[in-house]
Amino acid sequence: MPHEVLKIDGLTKLRSGRPVLRDVSLSVAAGERVALLGHNGAGKSTLIKIALGLLSPDGGSVRVAGAVPGSGPARLATAFLPEAVSFHGALTGREQLSLLARLAGTGTGPVAGLLERVGLADAADRRIRTYSKGMRQRLGLAQVMLGKPAVALLDEPTSGLDPISRQDLYAIIDELAAQGTAVLIASHALTEVEARTDRIAILRQGELVANDTLRNLSRRAGLPTRLRIVVRGGLADQMAAETGGTRVNGASVDVECGPDTKMEALRRFASMPDRVEDIEMTPPGLEDLYRHFAQEGKQ
Repeated sequence: MPHEVLKIDGLTKLRSGRPVLRDVSLSVAAGERVALLGHNGAGKSTLIKIALGLLSPDGGSVRVAGAVPGSGPARLATAFLPEAVSFHGALTGREQLSLLARLAGTGTGPVAGLLERVGLADAADRRIRTYSKGMRQRLGLAQVMLGKPAVALLDEPTSGLDPISRQDLYAIIDELAAQGTAVLIASHALTEVEARTDRIAILRQGELVANDTLRNLSRRAGLPTRLRIVVRGGLADQMAAETGGTRVNGASVDVECGPDTKMEALRRFASMPDRVEDIEMTPPGLEDLYRHFAQEGKQ
């Protein structure tokens, strides 16, 4: 089993005497991609700042590759991409990445290949002041890839990227995980992280209220699956009345069923070929689960 590279135990952080994080325990193993979700103010950025050694915890402990956050070994093991990445505008992309490579001790050999990988080869010798926000974000991602970090902390990494660039970014995240990097992604882009992460962690008012795979969270929440029944020959009203479903249009009926009754309902409708033309199944997605777990004031 992969070892835990980022390990957070009972983390508590106070601000003006009020808890920003309360007894949070979370780990990310080598090669694992974990999405960290939560409303603004839920504590995501505070957790990342503590993992970077920029803030000190008021309780609990954090270890990065076995080291204390902010220590020399922890900094060498960690790559960070903030939401609003900033570089020296007078440098070119190649100069900036070469400088960072030398500081990281990796040498400048990988620079050209990394600029190519993040789609900046043609802009490598332009001044960064001429870069768009998305281009600066790409340069930041190239920085993250330097030196094969043990941990990558990504704060809203797709900010400022167009849809194609977002797909490219997640492909690079997959490469990082495949080489053994533990990846923690703080994001509001639920539809993106739903398919591209291994586990979902949700913070609500500083407390970790969910931490599991999407499948297990779905089971725990017990949210209904929607079946859209495409009905033959004007029988939608009759089918809606018989099933307690909702007529969507002249040919379809929506029926909700729980996790324990889904298969039974599918079999029942599939046994009506004279009345049912098609069945579309929509299970609860990450947006549904996020609303369930992150709802403010929820007990």
